[in-house]
Amino acid sequence: MPASPSTARAINDRLALRLLQQEGPLTAGQLKQLTGLSRPTVADLVDRLTAAGLIAVVGEAGEERRGPNARVYGIVADRAHLAALDIRTEGVAVTVADLVGHVLAEASAPIGDGTGTGPAVEQAVGLVERVVKEAGADRLHTVGIGAPGLIDPASGELRDSSGLPEWHRRLVAALQERLPEARVSVENETNLAALAEQRDGAARDRDTFVLLWLGHGTGAAVVLDGALRRGASGGTGEIGFLPVPGTAALPSSTDCEGGFHSLAASGAVVDLAARCGVPAERGQEPSVVGMVRSAVGLVRSAVGHVRGAETGAGASQSPTAVPAARFLDALADRIAVGVASVVAILDPGCVVLGGEVGQAGGAELAARVQHRVARMTPLPTEVRTTTLGGSAVLRGALLTARDRAQEELFTPGKRPVQRW
Repeated sequence: MPASPSTARAINDRLALRLLQQEGPLTAGQLKQLTGLSRPTVADLVDRLTAAGLIAVVGEAGEERRGPNARVYGIVADRAHLAALDIRTEGVAVTVADLVGHVLAEASAPIGDGTGTGPAVEQAVGLVERVVKEAGADRLHTVGIGAPGLIDPASGELRDSSGLPEWHRRLVAALQERLPEARVSVENETNLAALAEQRDGAARDRDTFVLLWLGHGTGAAVVLDGALRRGASGGTGEIGFLPVPGTAALPSSTDCEGGFHSLAASGAVVDLAARCGVPAERGQEPSVVGMVRSAVGLVRSAVGHVRGAETGAGASQSPTAVPAARFLDALADRIAVGVASVVAILDPGCVVLGGEVGQAGGAELAARVQHRVARMTPLPTEVRTTTLGGSAVLRGALLTARDRAQEELFTPGKRPVQRW
C-alpha cells in the first residue's frame, strides 16, 4: 500500500537529514544522487527543512565550472545543545556539544569521599552550568548521563545500589530540576561505553559483541544483532556478581565480593601486581593503571632486548621483565575466567576489553586473554582492546543525547517552535 503524501514527505525529510548527518554538507544535486529522489522532490524537501530551521546554506560548490555555483546545505548545528556526563565514585566529567556532536566545551572535577551528598550534587550541577556557559549555549535540549549501577527499565531511574555514593541518584533529579526544559536520561556506564565502541571504536565491524569493563569495578555490556540488551531488570552484564573459582567466598545479593569483582576489579589487580613483584611507575603511588602500564612496558622492552640480541645489537633481558610477564599472565588467567563464562552463554564472537585496565593492558593483555579463552572453549572468540579507553562512557553519553535530540527535532510534528 503506497504511503500517503505526508508520510512520504516525512520519510524523505528524515532520509535527507540522516545523509547530511553522516556525509556532512551537501548540494541539492548530491542529495538527489544519494537519495534517488527527483529534482522537484529534493527542491521541496530542502525548502521544508530550511523553513523549519533544520538546515541552512553553509557555502557554495562548483567554482571550477561555468554558471552559478550550487548552494551547499548543512544541518543547523546550534539548533540544539547537548550535554554528556560521566559520573564516577570520585568525580564527574562533562561535555557540551551542538546538534551534530561537535564538542564546544568540556571539563571534569573531583568530588572527594568526604563530601556530603548535598555539596557533592551542588558541585556537579555547578560544573555542568559552567561548561554550558563556556560553550556559549543558552540552554540544553538533551542531557545524557553515564553512571555505574543498575537502571530501572520501567522508570529509567538509577536504582539505589550499595557501595555507590548517594549523590549519584540525587544528581539526576537535581539536573532535571535546574534544567526543566532539558530531556535528562541516565544509562549504565558500561552500556554507553559499548555503544561508543560499536559506533566509533573497536567494535565498528561487529553486530554482536560483549564489552568487558575493567576498572574500579567490573561490568559487561551485551550487544546482540546490533541491539544493546539490558535484561528484565536492567541487570544484563552485572558480571561482578558472577561466582568464579579462585575467591574465598560467594557473592551475595548486596555485595559482589567473592564474585568476578574479587578477581578483576582494581583493588584485586593492584594486590596481584604487588605479589608478582611489579614495580609502580617511578615517582607514583601504586595504582591499577600504573601497575598494568608498567608491566606492559617492561614486557615490551624485554621483547625488544631479545630481538636485538638475536641480531647482535641487544642486551640481556631485564630482571624486572620476569615478574611483569608473570603478572600479565596471572591477570589474563583471571580475566579469561569471566570471558569464557560469557562466551559459553552468548557466543558473541568478539569481546572488547574496556575500561582503564583494558586500555592500559592493550594488545599485550588482550592476546594473553584470547590465548587462554581458546583453550577453555571451542567457540572461536576474538579478544580486542578498547580504542576509546576511559573516554568511552562520555562518548557514549554524547552519542545517545545526540540521537535522542535528533529523533525529536527531525520528526515532523515534534519540532519545537523556539530555538534551543
